[in-house]
Amino acid sequence: MLRTGALLAAGGATAPLTGCDLFDGDEPPPPPDPLEPLAAEARELAARHRAAIAADPGLADRLTPIADTHAAHADEIHRLIGRPAPSGSPAPQPSGGDRDGLLAALREAEQRGRKAAATACAEAPGERAALLGSIAAARATHVEALK
Repeated sequence: MLRTGALLAAGGATAPLTGCDLFDGDEPPPPPDPLEPLAAEARELAARHRAAIAADPGLADRLTPIADTHAAHADEIHRLIGRPAPSGSPAPQPSGGDRDGLLAALREAEQRGRKAAATACAEAPGERAALLGSIAAARATHVEALK
């Protein structure tokens, strides 16, 4: 009788585990792609430009194409890595101050972004280098357009 009770207790203890994902054999999610931070940065740069437009609507003609380019770059990186972009958009950086201050802050962000894209391009395999080189070049032209 003691042996039957022990088996029932053991069977009862393992029964809930069989319904657990632990034994389903699912593979863990793939590791993050090295380009995901660059895509996040592109989305953040687009949000910064849109926040600057909200702070100074007179900059819309100048900044909207740049914001749209960053958004397109983020989409293209996600297409390349085969993962959807996260839902929602990054919270725009608070923008304030005068037009010169807004543009200076955007130039600094673009310069950091250009360096990140150039580094990613240099470290990327050939099939990714063309896109990353294009992104680095676009960010360099954005710096000039913001002067």
